[in-house]
Amino acid sequence: MDTLLPVASGGAAGPLTADELRELYSLMVAVRHLDTSAIAWQRQGIIPGYAPELGQEAAQVGSGYAVDTTRDFVFPTYREMGVARTMGVDMVAYMSTHKATWHGGLYNPMESRLAPIQAVVAGSVLHAVGWAHGQTLDQQDGVALTYFGDGASSQGDVHEAMNFAAVMKAPVVFFVQNNGWAISVPTERQVAGGSVAARAAGYGIPALKIDGDDVVAVLEATRRAFAHARSGNGPVLIEAMTYRRGPHSTSDDPGRYRSLDEERDGAGIDPLERLRQRLLAEGIADEAFFAEALAAAKAEEEQIRTGIQALGSRPGTEMFDLVFQETTPALQAQAANWREESEHV
Repeated sequence: MDTLLPVASGGAAGPLTADELRELYSLMVAVRHLDTSAIAWQRQGIIPGYAPELGQEAAQVGSGYAVDTTRDFVFPTYREMGVARTMGVDMVAYMSTHKATWHGGLYNPMESRLAPIQAVVAGSVLHAVGWAHGQTLDQQDGVALTYFGDGASSQGDVHEAMNFAAVMKAPVVFFVQNNGWAISVPTERQVAGGSVAARAAGYGIPALKIDGDDVVAVLEATRRAFAHARSGNGPVLIEAMTYRRGPHSTSDDPGRYRSLDEERDGAGIDPLERLRQRLLAEGIADEAFFAEALAAAKAEEEQIRTGIQALGSRPGTEMFDLVFQETTPALQAQAANWREESEHV
């Protein structure tokens, strides 16, 4: 599906260079290694929880690579570690949320152009549309990029966000990572019509349904969507078809709702291997490059793990001090109970 017309003013970049393709591969390797390491960290007790993205590296790196961090803003869910890494966000600061050190991440959203991590399902889409509408009111040319999954597309927030964005022609790109599963429920059992992209027509929004395992296809589609929105034509919906190869979170057991055979059949070709084969076929990279990329990813993971382990705990009183400007009797009572239970005072 492709209902996005060409933008008269241009905006589409030329073919990717060999250096850019190699950079995309290196980013995907770094994301893959950090992602699988984060699962191990949770098992080792270094972090209490994590939402894996195994199999979705192409969708995240490709879309994140299209962002112009001098003017655009990204609104993630809890599963966009690959986007954050591609945008150059400090990963120790990003992972502080998974460490339960600080809600939303310790990084600076204004400097990084990545909004705080959003745990509310579909909550990020509303924030993105609000920011994008602000760009229109201020006559700025920034574009909001917001992520959500096929499961989240069934939330009412998505309807409200898309309708408002379409009516107001807000410059926002809705990026759906359809990984086949809404936790334990397959897409076909919770998305009426079988496609999130097909819903865009109901709001008068152009849509692209793309191969989310092809990083180049993802990048090109996202750049087209950005050019459309930046030219004052309103929102675009991208549905990147991919597959969640691991669990929904480290507390999930996918073996309870799908078999290993179903997982293998549904997953298709590994997006990282797919790009690797392309680089080899086009003579852009060799085995020495792949080994170097993996070594760099391992060294980076070690640095991030060390940084995460060095993060100290936040003062527990912040749970109560940073809720309201003026406290309430109920909150005061909760704070007193907490101090009695945790500090024995």
